[in-house]
Amino acid sequence: MNVYIILICFFLLVGIVGTIAVGMSKENREGNPEYDLKTKKYWTRLTLYYVVSTILGVLAVIWFINMR
Repeated sequence: MNVYIILICFFLLVGIVGTIAVGMSKENREGNPEYDLKTKKYWTRLTLYYVVSTILGVLAVIWFINMR
């Protein structure tokens, strides 16, 4: 059980550090003029990431519950 908590905390910290790194990046601060031209592509990809991560998260919870 402790191993799972450590893994969850690890991935949580990696996600936080990654998000902060992207937010503080030089490219993000200066802006990207092409970003506004490709919003549909970015929204589609971002939505796909959220759907996949939500499904994987739900499957992980179900797996964890069944392991008990």
